Formats: sequence, structure tokens, C-alpha cells
Amino acid sequence: MYQFLDVFFVVFHFSLIAFNLTGWIWRKTRRLHLYVISATIFSWIGLGAVYGWGYCPCTDWHWQVKRALGEADLPASYVKYYLDSISGFAWSAPLVDSIVAISGVGALLISGWLNYKNRVE
Repeated sequence: MYQFLDVFFVVFHFSLIAFNLTGWIWRKTRRLHLYVISATIFSWIGLGAVYGWGYCPCTDWHWQVKRALGEADLPASYVKYYLDSISGFAWSAPLVDSIVAISGVGALLISGWLNYKNRVE
């Protein structure tokens, strides 16, 4: 079961990140994107105030699965974990966190602007 959940979280979390970064592009997905990216930013900041800045429930759940599979020393960042895994290079956690935060806030601002423009038109 844990193997299935590990694969599920890889696919789901990667898809969520991809949608957060690109969902604003298509007019039909812009409203959904605004909701999803807003929930993501709320998680990072709102839930982050309680659980640690940048908190993501998907990462938390996935790390529980990975620990059950015997993995240890997991970083706080899902993106850092996979960048390290894919590249074979140990990425700087502050650099990855900065890129993720700037990209997320940028996507939120673009989505907000485009959703506003769509309502005005």
C-alpha cells in the first residue's frame, strides 16, 4: 500500500505544482487556478504559522509514506527533494525555497490579474 501511495503522491504533487505554475495560462482554468494557488499560498503562510513556514499538507503526507518505506533525512521541501534526486546535485534549500516562493507568488499575481481582466471584459 505504501508503494502505491508513494507513486500516487509523486504524480499528484507534481501535477499540483505544474497546475500552480501554469493553470493561469488557459482562460477556462483561470478561476480554478486562482482558488488552487490561493489555497497553496494560504497553506504556506496560514498553516505555516502553525506547522512551519512553507507548510504543505501533501509534502507532510508524502513524507509520512516515505518514512514508512524506510527513507530518512527528508528535507522540508518537496521541490528540493526531487531536484536533488533528479539532478544528483545537492541544491541549496534557501535557493530552492526562494525560487518556489517567487514562482508561487508570481503565479498568484498573474492569476489574480487575469481573473480580474476576465471579469471586466
